[in-house]
Amino acid sequence: MIRYNLTCEAGHGFESWFRSSGDYDAQRKRKFVECPVCGSHKVEKQIMAPRLKRTDKAPRVKSGEEKAPVAMMSPEEAEFRQKLRELKDHVTKNAENVGEKFPELARKMHNEEIERRSIYGEASPDEVKSLLDDEVDIHPLPILPDDRN
Repeated sequence: MIRYNLTCEAGHGFESWFRSSGDYDAQRKRKFVECPVCGSHKVEKQIMAPRLKRTDKAPRVKSGEEKAPVAMMSPEEAEFRQKLRELKDHVTKNAENVGEKFPELARKMHNEEIERRSIYGEASPDEVKSLLDDEVDIHPLPILPDDRN
């Protein structure tokens, strides 16, 4: 996963995670990357310094104590996160989970070989790239920090 610092045309800064730089490019091209403040799709990557582990300093955590990244969100960011949660909940409650068959079924629906319906499932990065290259109308489900706990 790659974390990018992004800025929209209005100057709003935010960050987002992508499976690869190619995934970012594909999502941006299809206008899936959007400013959480103003909704603009005109988003650019910002220069980022790589995170390197320093070896010249003593560790900042006590032995046995694990630190976790934390943040405070503005009310707008909290509202956006809630909307993402509602979107994901709506999709998973109202669509069929087809698991690993997702790429095959999505392609068949796109090619009108089978009836179109709401589905969700799993796809590898290569399968997603292939579907997007073929202009199959798919969308990533948001992954929120709560999903990883």
